[in-house]
Amino acid sequence: MKKLPLADKKDVRRWIKETARDNKREFSVMLGLFCVATAIGLAGPRLLGALVDEVVGGTTTATITWLAVAFVVVLGAQAWFKGLARLRARVFGERILAKNREEFVGNALDLPLGTVEAAGTGDLLSRATTDVSRIDHAVRFGAPEILIAAVTVVFTVVAMVVTSPFLALGLLVALPLLVPVNIWYQRRIPDVMRRMLDKWSELQSTTHETAEGARTAEALNLTGRRIRTGHDGLDAAMLGERKVRALQMRWIPSLEISYVLPVPVMLGLGLLAYSNGWEGLGTITAMLLYSQVMTGPLNEALFWLADMQVAGVSLRRLLGVRPASSSGEASKAPHGQDIEVRDVRFGYNADREVLHGIDLRVPAGERLAIVGPSGAGKSTLGRLLAGMSAPTSGSVRIGGAEVSTLPDDVLRGEVLLLTQEQHVFAGTLRDNLTLPAGDWTDERLLAALASVGAAEWVASLPDGLDTKVGAGAVAVPAAMAQQLALARVVLADPHTLVLDEATSLLDTGSARELERSLSAVLEGRTVIAIAHRLHTAAAADRVAVIEGGRVTELGSHAELLAAGGPYSALVAAAS
Repeated sequence: MKKLPLADKKDVRRWIKETARDNKREFSVMLGLFCVATAIGLAGPRLLGALVDEVVGGTTTATITWLAVAFVVVLGAQAWFKGLARLRARVFGERILAKNREEFVGNALDLPLGTVEAAGTGDLLSRATTDVSRIDHAVRFGAPEILIAAVTVVFTVVAMVVTSPFLALGLLVALPLLVPVNIWYQRRIPDVMRRMLDKWSELQSTTHETAEGARTAEALNLTGRRIRTGHDGLDAAMLGERKVRALQMRWIPSLEISYVLPVPVMLGLGLLAYSNGWEGLGTITAMLLYSQVMTGPLNEALFWLADMQVAGVSLRRLLGVRPASSSGEASKAPHGQDIEVRDVRFGYNADREVLHGIDLRVPAGERLAIVGPSGAGKSTLGRLLAGMSAPTSGSVRIGGAEVSTLPDDVLRGEVLLLTQEQHVFAGTLRDNLTLPAGDWTDERLLAALASVGAAEWVASLPDGLDTKVGAGAVAVPAAMAQQLALARVVLADPHTLVLDEATSLLDTGSARELERSLSAVLEGRTVIAIAHRLHTAAAADRVAVIEGGRVTELGSHAELLAAGGPYSALVAAAS
């Protein structure tokens, strides 16, 4: 399985700069509130220092009361401004995340279908849920705490230097331990975090695929293997977690020691300064309190930094879901509607080729049925014809243009692939029908539904086209979901349609009725039907028989029956 890419670190930096620029006013207000809260908080140690000096020098009860009240007022004002700043930070974070989610969904929808299928739905699901949640947590809680810590440390160091440059020298003792340990940690943790998140993504993908394919796993007696795969994925993810925790357990003790070291050094310097009359007890008290004021925010910031590292990797995963930029060379536009397949070879893996030199020409307006045993490569050829995958070698062209190089907006106007796997989106029936970009009247929508045999079902709905369907609303049967998908095809109006088991969820009678109702709609279009029911092949202009990744027969239904080859044997077996 091919993973979706990660964005470069420069892309993350660019995103941060663009976000800060686009939200300059909100960011400035938030930063200003944090600065005000910190500046007010710095008055607290000075007031306590003044209180000590007043007590030592002898003072009145009124003075002590005034200083105590001032201290309480400072604490209250600091808490109010800090709370307001945190509130603005979380609102700011929610706005950023809402924009990020919308961009992620838009980028995911713009990815080529082949890229999405190669990566698997689990990878996209992991990025859309787990990674977004991690970024949400970091932006709403981690970023404000780190910002508070940064402002607090800077302001406090300045206050300490202004109050007593001599005692402030005690801070330097922490640097030889604090700086190297954090450089060591920050260099190692990003790769460890990335590998851990990849393992969790693989586990989520495995779990999702196991749940989606539960019936298939049971039918093929693969339940035990899928359970073992899940356990292996969980073990790998837990190993990644343990490696992260191992790094943190070597990092945290060094932090704790670096916080403690300045206190005894400053006590020694304070004793020396007081003995020589350089500083009073109030100043020494204020300086010790300042050093303790820094410890809490600094410790909080360094712990949140680990979450920010995780969020950084998650952000790279989200920003990595972007369509590849165009090389600047315009793709050759189709001139005509004939389809030509030349010496096409294809394999999902390098060591296993599925198609072996397919040659096929489909004139515009022809109805071609592709039949063959299970696993022969019929659906794979359908994917190549629809441009969802590119051949390993050879070419698939429409009107002389290579299908796999056409932009999606051009390609979907030329050819559409319709399979048995359909999805009903939560919303109104109208919303589900208008997924192909376009502007249609209600009459046109109802006509499209009638053309696929869904008119009676729509008439039975309480609000017609405005009826809520999907999760939590009117349930849509699987067979009707296929008919809605066919109605969307009618609205999209491609000149070529590839049908891969598109009527498989309907019973034989309903499938034939639907195909008859579609006959008028599909008149003049090229229809390539990957047929699992041979009555479809009998109605086609030509039939291509694929066996072992090769076209072994090609001709009309009558010609192939008369030839007495593989097609004749398939018809006889189905009788």
